[in-house]
Amino acid sequence: MLTFLRHLVIAAVLLGMGGALAPSRADETSPVSVASGVSYQYLTTWPVERLNHILTVDTPAFFGTTVAYTPARNAVRLYRVTYTSVVPERDNRPIVATGLLAVPDTGATSFPMVSYQHGTVYRKQQVPSFPDQSPETQLMIAQFAGQGYVLIGADYFGMGGSNEPQGFMVKGSHQQATYDMLLASRAVLEQMKIATPSLAIAGWSQGGFVTMAMLEKLESTGVTVRTATASAPLDVFAALNGFLQFPRTIDAGWVNSLFILSAFSYEEYYGLPGMAASMFAGEYYDTLRKAYENEPIDVSTIPSDLHKLIRPAYFDPQFFAMSAYGRIIAQTQAYRWVIKSPVRNYYGEADEVITPGVGQIAQTYQRAMGAGNMTVEAISTGKTNHRGTFATAVPQWKIWFDTP
Repeated sequence: MLTFLRHLVIAAVLLGMGGALAPSRADETSPVSVASGVSYQYLTTWPVERLNHILTVDTPAFFGTTVAYTPARNAVRLYRVTYTSVVPERDNRPIVATGLLAVPDTGATSFPMVSYQHGTVYRKQQVPSFPDQSPETQLMIAQFAGQGYVLIGADYFGMGGSNEPQGFMVKGSHQQATYDMLLASRAVLEQMKIATPSLAIAGWSQGGFVTMAMLEKLESTGVTVRTATASAPLDVFAALNGFLQFPRTIDAGWVNSLFILSAFSYEEYYGLPGMAASMFAGEYYDTLRKAYENEPIDVSTIPSDLHKLIRPAYFDPQFFAMSAYGRIIAQTQAYRWVIKSPVRNYYGEADEVITPGVGQIAQTYQRAMGAGNMTVEAISTGKTNHRGTFATAVPQWKIWFDTP
C-alpha cells in the first residue's frame, strides 16, 4: 500500500498537478537554488524572429530537408538546470547533472510540457543546455516552446555540465538522468509558479532509445504519456549486428562511432577494464580513447571500415554474442515490456543508420503478443535519411501532441 501511495504521489508530481498563480519574471543571471540539489540559471531569451529563422533557414541547412513548420508565436526564455542524480550502474553513486528548461515568454501560468531526448553528439556541449551548439535542440525550442510548450531536455551523464565520463547508451543512467531532470524541472517551475498539467516525451536517434527507456521508467511509476521517436535504435543488439553481419551499401561511415562510444562507456560504467582494448585494433586504441574523452584528434585517422577498426573475432556472430560487450548490448533494448502508453516510432526508408526493421521493431514485438498490443505504431517518413527523418517527424509530433 505504501508503494502504491508513493507511486500516486510521484505521478501527481510528474503530471504537474497543483496550482500556480503567476510566473516568475526574474531572469537571474546567476544560479538560483530551488530545492536540495536543484538550481537554475537564466541563459537568454530567444525572440520570435530568431525562432522563425531557425525553422526556415537554419534547420533546412543543417538537416538537408525542407519541411513546413508552424511559425513561432512567442519568445522563449532559456535556463540551464543543475540537479543531483545517481548512477545506477555504480551502486547509485551521487553525481551532478544538467539540462535545459525552455519557458514560453507569454505571461501565462500553465503550459503543456515536452521532454526532448537528444541524439548522439561528439562534443560535450553539443547538448540541450548549450542550445547554441545543438541544432536539434534549436528546432525543438522553435517548434514547441515557440508555440506555447515548456520544453525540457537532459544532457545525459558525462555531457553538458557533468564531470562524469560519457555514458553512451548506458540504459539505467539514461533513465535516471531523464527522470531526475523531469523532477528537477518540476521543482523549478513550481518556484516560478508555472503549472504543466500534461506531459509528452520525444527523441531522435540515440534520444529515441533514451525516450523509450524513459517511458519504461515512467510507466513503472504508474505514469503513461504520449511518446514519439524518430530513427530510434530500440534494439542495440539488432542494430549493431546489422553493421557487422549484414552491412548495407548505404550504411553511414560514422557508425564506427557507435561502437567506439558504447565500448568505452560500458567499460567505464559497468566496471570492465580492457573491454575497449579487446575490441579494437591496437594501433587505433589511443586515438579512440581520446575521442571518447573529448580530446582533440584527427578524425580522418579513424577508419570507417569496421573490418579495419574492430578485431576479426567480433565478426563471428557467436563470439560477438558471448563477448562481454555483446552480452551488455543484448540487454540494451527499450521495447520489451507491455507498453501502456500511446507510442509513435517514426522511421526513414533511406536512413543510413536505422533500418526500417529496427524502426518498426517495437510495433512488431508488441503486436506479436496474443491478439496484439496496438499501443505502438511505426510510421514511415518516406525515403528520408537519418537527419531527414527527424526533420520530417518533428511537425508530425507537434500535430499529435496538440490533439486533445
